[in-house]
Amino acid sequence: MSVFRIKKLFRKRWRRWRRAIWTCLILLLFGVAAWSGQNLQEQMTNLLTEFRAEGPLAIETLHVLQSEEEQQHKAELDEKQREFMQQLNESKVKRQVHLKTTYVCGVEEQKLGRLNADSIYELLNKNPQWQGRINDDGEVWLERSISDLSPECKRQAYMSVDANGNLTLFDGPPEEEKVLRTFFQLDIGSMESSLPKGVIKQLEEGIRIQDIDEYNSVLSTFSDYARDQAENVMSPAP
Repeated sequence: MSVFRIKKLFRKRWRRWRRAIWTCLILLLFGVAAWSGQNLQEQMTNLLTEFRAEGPLAIETLHVLQSEEEQQHKAELDEKQREFMQQLNESKVKRQVHLKTTYVCGVEEQKLGRLNADSIYELLNKNPQWQGRINDDGEVWLERSISDLSPECKRQAYMSVDANGNLTLFDGPPEEEKVLRTFFQLDIGSMESSLPKGVIKQLEEGIRIQDIDEYNSVLSTFSDYARDQAENVMSPAP
């Protein structure tokens, strides 16, 4: 067997071994993070960003771990909801009730008035996805999430680039610098060589976002020019 074929065979086997090693390390990290109560996603991001040459395998493994995290998070929410219901069950007084709605962009709060436990139960039965809690003042907060833009965002949201080159959602024109959300840093050089100048100019001036479809479309278009794809997959925007 020639030296060339021996080297080629060795490199092939080494790639397989290396993938297996990283899979084991990732799973081990997940176990340690879960045991210690540390932020798994942050640790995974740091590890996989450093070794992103193993990107496809790393991201696939992370998706499995994130799914387990989601299940754990849901279990924690269910437990908190049971505690909330128990508190309500033990309460004989009317409480001030608030409804907090969290959108993809924007948050709204409204008062529902003073309600007794039965009325609050009725609301929760009609809206099983709502989560409830009682704050330190004894007031009830019901919370829901909606995959849409808030009415306020629909009226005045813009997508543009901030001073650091990050794709950013602004409340009003970008020059007012009212940042709602920062997504990821853009590779401006790649954009300038790939996109028409008109598109880049439009982004710099601010692209008006009026509904969730426009929001997703702009985000999807410019995610192709994210400076670090692996990190963006693993770190959702705040």
